[in-house]
Amino acid sequence: MSLNRTLVRGRDLARTAGDHAADMLGPLVVLGRGLLHHTTWVRAWWKRTPGDRRGPALLLAAAVAAAVAVLPYGLLLAAAGLAASAAWAGRDRAPAEPAPDATHLKLQAVYAALTPYLGYPDDPKPLYAHDGDHTAAFTAWEFDAEGRLTMLELRYPPYFRDSEAASRTRVEQVLQGKAGRSREYRFIWDEEINRLRTEALAPLPDDITVQRFVTGPGELVLGVTDPDGSDRTIPLNQGGTPAHQPPVVWRTGARASDAHLLALGTPRSGTSTLLRALALQALPYGDIVVIDGAGTGEHGCLVGRPGVRRVETSLHGAVAALQWAAGETARRLAALERVRLGGGALPKSVTRPLWLLLDHPTELSELAHAEGRPDPQDLLEAPLRQGRAVRVCVVVAEHLGALDRIRPVVRAAARGRVVLGSPTPEQAEAALGAPLDITPPARTPPGRGYARLGVAAPVRLQVPAAPDPLDEDAPAGQRDAVIALLPHSDTRVEAAATTTTLVKSPAQPGPGA
Repeated sequence: MSLNRTLVRGRDLARTAGDHAADMLGPLVVLGRGLLHHTTWVRAWWKRTPGDRRGPALLLAAAVAAAVAVLPYGLLLAAAGLAASAAWAGRDRAPAEPAPDATHLKLQAVYAALTPYLGYPDDPKPLYAHDGDHTAAFTAWEFDAEGRLTMLELRYPPYFRDSEAASRTRVEQVLQGKAGRSREYRFIWDEEINRLRTEALAPLPDDITVQRFVTGPGELVLGVTDPDGSDRTIPLNQGGTPAHQPPVVWRTGARASDAHLLALGTPRSGTSTLLRALALQALPYGDIVVIDGAGTGEHGCLVGRPGVRRVETSLHGAVAALQWAAGETARRLAALERVRLGGGALPKSVTRPLWLLLDHPTELSELAHAEGRPDPQDLLEAPLRQGRAVRVCVVVAEHLGALDRIRPVVRAAARGRVVLGSPTPEQAEAALGAPLDITPPARTPPGRGYARLGVAAPVRLQVPAAPDPLDEDAPAGQRDAVIALLPHSDTRVEAAATTTTLVKSPAQPGPGA
């Protein structure tokens, strides 16, 4: 017999002997492990027992031992009970199952929710199937420190109708519901390779008040946006500290492609705040006419200010003010034509900007229709169609639900669009004139929305806070910021908002003042 075969046979015999020994000594090993467990428990119990209780505990244990000893078969029963307890404590315990991964559970929930929309029963190799695994469909994902999904990239079947808005909307709503409706999401569809990327967007800063923004001639700041939504940043005061933020700049003037603006919003979304912010930026360089169709008096702080031609809340006053604005537009056009024919410089009365700010004009339109009076919106045709050449700009703010009551001439001429609040995909597309690739959150702070200027893609927007300084419920710091920007007819200025005292405004001038 060779040495190698001898060694192999010896190893087999040793292994067999070890297995038999383990089978024979297995119960003893289990009992020993259990007794060790009991000993450890008794030692730990003895250490945590106070000193004044150890004596009574020993006395009680001795009394129990004596009682067991005098009983018939007491010691045998005690030994059997100890052996059974040791065998139970020393048994082989299955390792505890690890806690399920929260990331895996969330991704699997998203996968299961998408299966009814992206899975097809006739697919021989389905990418989405019931009881399937998300790792085959999801290619990348990210979670924040709080365990919320911030990015998800997934594949979808090539026969999914990704060119139809309804199909896309269903998938986007499912993703938003599973990732959380308190945030905004951008959906990037790559139809060439059948990929969808979902990104959770960080909230825009809402602690910026209206102020003197650093802009060029004819530029007004609608608010701030994401870094990729603007080609520059401007210095500003954010929460009392200097900062730089990317702005949404609205360019007006004779060469501007979107000289007029239409702002729509849900109730209490901040459209009136946007009008006040624009008025405070425009007053140092031009004149304004304010039409408050809702009649709430939110623009009363502008009454009698230098540069404010009219602030009207009644139908009669609004019609008179807009008739004057139409005549002023015609006068400026005639002066411009004379200058072009005869040469020379344009007079200041033609080059000074004129802003027509209308807050909820459809309320006055309904009243005019009931009384048989001229519709104020019809009087905007001349300023809208011909006002750009003579620096006449029109800004209309209205409820989102009243879009169908806005005259076609207003919707056609106002190429600058703003929508505030949480519109539905259909409302956002109707208001902005283009589909919105961002899903609004369930609740938005005042002034939060989206803007689209000209033919550019919609961008996110946060309007600077510009509350009515007469509103005592508004924060005092924001009211002080508005008061600081109001023009004054003399050297006196209003007291701070914390004193809740304002100087009485002088008499309101007429249209030709």
